[in-house]
Amino acid sequence: MRSAERLSQALAAVAAAALLTGCGSVTFMSRGAAQDASAAAPAQGASAAASAPKAAASVFAGPAPASTGPIAPATQRAYDDALALLRAGHVADAEKGLRALVQSNPELAGPHANLGVIARNAGRLPEAVGELEKATTLAPGHAVAWDQLGVTYRQAGEFTKARDAYEHALAINPDYATAVLNLGVLEDLYLAEPAKALELYTRYLALVPGGDPVVTKWQADVRRRVPGAAAPAAAAASAMPASAMPAPASAPAPAPAPSPAPAPAAKPAAKPAKASKEKMS
Repeated sequence: MRSAERLSQALAAVAAAALLTGCGSVTFMSRGAAQDASAAAPAQGASAAASAPKAAASVFAGPAPASTGPIAPATQRAYDDALALLRAGHVADAEKGLRALVQSNPELAGPHANLGVIARNAGRLPEAVGELEKATTLAPGHAVAWDQLGVTYRQAGEFTKARDAYEHALAINPDYATAVLNLGVLEDLYLAEPAKALELYTRYLALVPGGDPVVTKWQADVRRRVPGAAAPAAAAASAMPASAMPAPASAPAPAPAPSPAPAPAAKPAAKPAKASKEKMS
């Protein structure tokens, strides 16, 4: 069983400065790249492997609803307090604070996004989908919210919707590595599209400066299942000119070829031969 998505354990945070200027911005503060170990992956035939955690944070701004004005300091403090509780592991208290914010400020995307992540982690998938759909409606330009919605759709078995959500995230930020990887896993394990998965794994590895040994193994595995996809070393060797190819270390000199024996004299044909099917020059 291989882990499915790489999830940033997302915490949404409202960027107050952007909201004060009339643009809603939601930030998911990553706790590192954890693996979603809940899904079976029979197509890979490999054991689950956890990747090394990598710190990340993404900020994307999107237009706020027309009714949104400057955030009140008390609202910002309440939101910050809820996030602090969530980071400290006090999920129930954080959820209570976020629900109060949704009641008083339903136009803010951050509380909805966090409630969606909390609900998903608790296994309440329909609720999680609803909250994250609200978050992406309120902040349509937020790539991380779309990625988290894609993860939730995938866990709910809505694979086509998951693909659409990941593609929304990548339309906003084509270099969003987590969304690239999550889409690659979806194509590989759930949509049976190894060629697309290979392209996405390769794209993801190009976006990760330090590399990712786990995904490198996935890339090699899926390459073997894609017709005509040569391994990098083989492809590089085939591209080398003949003069650059190394000679064998101790190749013996070839023996001289024996002289051919004289051919026996042909007997005169008694009658003309039948015409051949090949065109003779």
